[in-house]
Amino acid sequence: MVSRAWGRVWVGFTTSLIAFISYSVQIFVIWPWYGSTLSVDLLKLLLPFNALVGLLYYNYYLCVVTNPGEVPPGWRPAFDDDEEFEVKKYTAQPRFCRQCSQYKPPRAHHCSQCRRCVLKMDHHCPWVNNCVGFYNHAHFVRFLFFVDLACSYHLWMLTTRVFDVLNTGEPESTELVFIVLNYVTCIPVILAVGFFSLYHFYLLACNTTSIEGLEKDKVARLVKRGKIRSVKFPYSISTLHNVRSVLGHSAWQWCFPTRHVPGSGVSFPVSQGGQESAAEAWPPQDPDRTELRDHYGDEDDDAPVNLPETGPWTYANGGPNPALRASSQRLRQRHQHQAYPPYHPLYGQEPPDDDDYDDDSRGSISSDDYPLGARVRRGSEGYEVRPMSRDDILQQYVATRGEDVVGRYRTYQPQPPSEPSDPEDDSRDHAYDGGSIVV
Repeated sequence: MVSRAWGRVWVGFTTSLIAFISYSVQIFVIWPWYGSTLSVDLLKLLLPFNALVGLLYYNYYLCVVTNPGEVPPGWRPAFDDDEEFEVKKYTAQPRFCRQCSQYKPPRAHHCSQCRRCVLKMDHHCPWVNNCVGFYNHAHFVRFLFFVDLACSYHLWMLTTRVFDVLNTGEPESTELVFIVLNYVTCIPVILAVGFFSLYHFYLLACNTTSIEGLEKDKVARLVKRGKIRSVKFPYSISTLHNVRSVLGHSAWQWCFPTRHVPGSGVSFPVSQGGQESAAEAWPPQDPDRTELRDHYGDEDDDAPVNLPETGPWTYANGGPNPALRASSQRLRQRHQHQAYPPYHPLYGQEPPDDDDYDDDSRGSISSDDYPLGARVRRGSEGYEVRPMSRDDILQQYVATRGEDVVGRYRTYQPQPPSEPSDPEDDSRDHAYDGGSIVV
């Protein structure tokens, strides 16, 4: 109820903004400019503008009231026919909506705002308080087109009046106020809607929805990283066919609203070399994610989950925690990259679970793995080696070499100073401080 109320507020605000930009410039700027009298020149100026505003309002009305398209009750994909149908990402089974408890046709998605599956869903637009889908997509594209034309015509009339004022004299205070207000409201609208409409015109030429545009961006990143091969979007056939599939077959229908939409909304033609079989799903998936899915098994997402009544600490349908899985960090370390670099002695092994330098830690390295017996752990900033003194390094090296190095190295061991018997000894420089040489 709250979302519907806010939707009506957005529709009312949009309607009021269009009305203010459209009629305030005519009443408070253009009409006084022509002497507040009806003339042929005034009609030549305002009739095209009001025609654009009328088409804008009508297409906006159709966007708001037209049902974007619902999945027919009891619809199921034709498994026996040769007609293609979209499948799930991992299971290669027909797409099924658990919220609506029904199969989803190709290009259909569930809208959380409308709480239903929408045929060929583009996006949910709060400005029209409705989803943009199969049956109102053409109205939405025409609405954007006429907003661009009407705002451009509006700015042209307003700027012409401003240049006339600069040449003839100062305008009245009321006219000046509405000139400023029209600039303040119209310029942001044409900038925002202009860039938005250019993007949707591009999607129209490619027969792509906004959701599919995001999917194509993900696929392009996977291709750039070399994870998958280049895949052609299956629903883009040709520019002319793509425009006709939304706006109609006749070019006269492209700029004028009509309620006839070609197609049924539950099946779409695909291009040659596109999605040719039910086993190939769009969009293609990341091989790393598919590998993880295969590693842990393919569970049926649509199967009901029956929780046992043995207590709150049970899992799945069998018993207590039969399928515990590693954390996402462990999965990334295991399947996306090695825990250690190639030059590390533990390259290819699992990362340590303990960050301490204990002897029984899997992250530590014994003297058998590392010549000097240094222990290494993986910290938050990289690989850390436990600091060792020079004596420790030498002693460990001598211990590893055995009797071959006995007698080859001399170490200096300082002795504690003794009390001098003669006070004059304090003033003398000692060439030897009592240390001993150990071989």
